Amino acid sequence: MSQSALKARTIATAIRSGRSRTYRRALPALAVAVTALLAGCAQRDSITVGAIPDDYRTNHPIVIAEKNQKIDLPVGAGDRGMTGSQRDTLLGFLDSYDKTAAPTLTIQVPQGSANEVAATAAGRDFARLAVASGVKRNRIVVVPYQAGSSEASAPIRVSYIAVRAQTDKCGRWPEDLTNTSENKHYADFGCSYQNNLAAQMANPADLLGPRKQTTIDAENRGAVIDVYRARGISTEFLGNSEVTY
Repeated sequence: MSQSALKARTIATAIRSGRSRTYRRALPALAVAVTALLAGCAQRDSITVGAIPDDYRTNHPIVIAEKNQKIDLPVGAGDRGMTGSQRDTLLGFLDSYDKTAAPTLTIQVPQGSANEVAATAAGRDFARLAVASGVKRNRIVVVPYQAGSSEASAPIRVSYIAVRAQTDKCGRWPEDLTNTSENKHYADFGCSYQNNLAAQMANPADLLGPRKQTTIDAENRGAVIDVYRARGISTEFLGNSEVTY
């Protein structure tokens, strides 16, 4: 072999060896790059999007808390005591008063108003009506409050604290309703429904868990089953039935 051919083979071998060493050095870096690219393709957006509530029961939860129940009863300057309409209104308001819990019933009578004398007399009648409705006398408090104007008549405010099911106020519009690119409910969605449902709860404790079952009347249950058995199947039902077997 000539000297020039041997030199060419040596150069080619050196080039192949250099390429192999370069490839082996780049292999770990290439593996790291591929791993990073695959990690970037992972579907992690579902975790972020799933953390944003889109349920009206989550956005407007019904909570059980104390709430001030109050009513303002107007009193005319020429009235002498409680009127018939005031009596009916107050009785309807006291119908929701829990006599077992017996919260304090506060009757606020205006002072310094044009109807101060009439309001004082009506306030005493309100207290007597509350006692007649079942409110304990020691749970009734009659207090004065300063009226805003001496030339105008001010109402009598009757109030008590009760545990009620309630939710947040409706009417929040933080965003434009036409912005529906994310296909999500708007902020006020379901608020009225939740408020109406909370207002219909006669016993807010029903939201916390079921009530205790009453004892079974075995005698009455036996009588009902006997009546059901003795009744049999009426001919009218058999005539209208589509079953032929």
